[in-house]
Amino acid sequence: MSLPPLVEPAPELTRDEVNRYSRHLIIPDVGMAGQKRLKNAKVLVVGAGGLGSPALLYLAAAGVGTLGVIDFDVVDESNLQRQIIHRQSSLGKPKVESAAETVRDINPLIDVVVHDTALDRDNIMDIFSGYDLIVDGTDNFATRYMVNDAAVLLGKPYVWGSIYRFDGQASVFWAEHGPCYRCLYPEPPPPGMVPSCAEGGVLGVLCASIGSIQVNEAIKLLTGIGEPLVGRLMVYDALEMTYRSVKVRKDPECPLCGKNPTQTDLLEDYEAFCGAVSDEAAEAVRDSTISVHDLKAMQDRDDDIFLVDVREPNEYEIVAIPGATLIPKGEFLNGSALERLPQDKKIVLHCKSGVRSAEALAVVKNAGFGDAVHVGGGVLAWVNQIDPSLPSY
Repeated sequence: MSLPPLVEPAPELTRDEVNRYSRHLIIPDVGMAGQKRLKNAKVLVVGAGGLGSPALLYLAAAGVGTLGVIDFDVVDESNLQRQIIHRQSSLGKPKVESAAETVRDINPLIDVVVHDTALDRDNIMDIFSGYDLIVDGTDNFATRYMVNDAAVLLGKPYVWGSIYRFDGQASVFWAEHGPCYRCLYPEPPPPGMVPSCAEGGVLGVLCASIGSIQVNEAIKLLTGIGEPLVGRLMVYDALEMTYRSVKVRKDPECPLCGKNPTQTDLLEDYEAFCGAVSDEAAEAVRDSTISVHDLKAMQDRDDDIFLVDVREPNEYEIVAIPGATLIPKGEFLNGSALERLPQDKKIVLHCKSGVRSAEALAVVKNAGFGDAVHVGGGVLAWVNQIDPSLPSY
């Protein structure tokens, strides 16, 4: 369905703006009126990472007059494979500063607003209220649900995207005209069920594919042209090179945007709602978590331990803690790993950061290995604290 333009046109375009945006101006559907709307628009990009990078670049190039970016992270070398807004010279810089420098270099005619902070319950409503449209480039469920809830409560549309390995999704959520994110995903997946990009990887160019779709939808919403992805989920498979569209209906029983909403404010704790780890894992790691220094001491003493890496084989090939045996987490969840665990040794589990090994530890303890432990911080802590010569990822 077509929707009215989200913003009113700016009074005029300068000569420099006419020259810069001339290829937009000669498109009948955009024209002078559409470009003036883009100039008058205020768009916030949440995250200056994989999706935020192409989104910021193309929104800036398109002439969005006020472009905000929020992120609290710094540029790391592993970002550069896909986060194309950052450069080698940006390593160690706050991502928002790096992104703002690139955006201003692309288009000095727009205003860039930097929010160098973590988005949370205390600031999200105030930050969102200053923008017409939100582009969601987040990579975790807790923030996605918070972005959705704030947008619905403020009556603002937002463009959502998601990426993993070779698969991407995109949609527009606007409760006034269609479903919200909770209509599509009423509850988050069980903790540990869906790996993050840091755990499972992502094809760098996939970010550009989905990020550009998000910008395309943003331009359509701001200018009131075309058929936006309201009520539709676009699913992209980069390996098969296929796109398909799935209808998403508004849930009349949605607690946030349904006929009789029961949620009228932000949740108190989105991390708890999504769960960093399951209740079983949280219980299992209580008093059963050791540090990488504890593990190193065990190895130096030649303790009788069986060290298990529960990551995936491709991660193990990048970097591994010496002496670890690879048994992926999935084999613990289906039970096949248990027969490989010795009964006469202390079981020590680890993963990249500690989340997956916590889930595996719950399985191991339930199987009777009561003295089993896992390594808090996992490979990342080992590389940072024990052996910095090893590669990180």
